[in-house]
Amino acid sequence: MRKLLIHTAAAALALVLAGPAAAACYADYKAKRDNPLRLHYGVMELPGEACANPELAALEVARRIAVDGWQLLNILSFFDEKGLEKRRESAGKFFLRY
Repeated sequence: MRKLLIHTAAAALALVLAGPAAAACYADYKAKRDNPLRLHYGVMELPGEACANPELAALEVARRIAVDGWQLLNILSFFDEKGLEKRRESAGKFFLRY
């Protein structure tokens, strides 16, 4: 029991220390809604594992935007916080909305 507690505490500490060190990951995407046809360009923060796997990223983006009836068309790119500011104006109200 004591070993389990020590291992659990060590794992939790490792996660806490690794969290801030992990780089933020963002994706920009295009989406649509039908009847009437509407399009939008957006920027979304993703968990690190999603940025390493384009299929996982597409599933995550599609899941989040679907709550408002949007359908993912495509993910344009992945980037870190350095790319955020240049996309802010283009994304408008869909900048970090989901």
